[in-house]
Amino acid sequence: MSAKRLQQQVEALSRSAKHFNKSEVECLIKLFDTLVTTSSDRFGAVGFDRNMFRDTLHRTFGMTDDMVMDRVFRTFDRDNDSCISVEEWVEGLSVFLRGTLEERIKYCFEVYDLNGDGYISREEMFQMLKNSLLKQPSEEDPDEGIKDLVDIALKKMDYDHDGKLSFADFEKAVRDDNLLLEAFGPCLPDIKGSLAFEKKTFKGNRKL
Repeated sequence: MSAKRLQQQVEALSRSAKHFNKSEVECLIKLFDTLVTTSSDRFGAVGFDRNMFRDTLHRTFGMTDDMVMDRVFRTFDRDNDSCISVEEWVEGLSVFLRGTLEERIKYCFEVYDLNGDGYISREEMFQMLKNSLLKQPSEEDPDEGIKDLVDIALKKMDYDHDGKLSFADFEKAVRDDNLLLEAFGPCLPDIKGSLAFEKKTFKGNRKL
């Protein structure tokens, strides 16, 4: 990439990805280019496909849940073209690593709203919880335990009692109790993972 093109990208992305300064945006663009170049033998790939992105989430942030990683991919992939562009990468990481509570609430809601209809349904909660809970060998039907958890979640979070969570329900519940942000599965990096990634990626760059 030419220096001029890089500068243009840095300028544009430091405006849209507001939690990063220009030198950090530049580091993220360079990391993106490195990852795409080393991971792809496809002709002139312009970004991450699902497998590359999943691999990066796993290696960098220790994510292991395929269903959650797939949802994170879809949330980053704003234009739904099954490829994460450099813009989607930097803007996605801005929320993923440093988002405000409001931004993270919106992000987690999108991850959990599997069919994109604007609600987290009982079935979606069941799928996410079934997927994220460790399978315990026990005599009881594990699905029964998960159904109980869904009932508890609805009791605590479904303020308008319509049997599903709207964004307003989810936002109010999380503002009342921040621990509910990732109620249906871990889809944000932990502090340790975030700091390790930032330290490695932004080494030598102090936040302006």
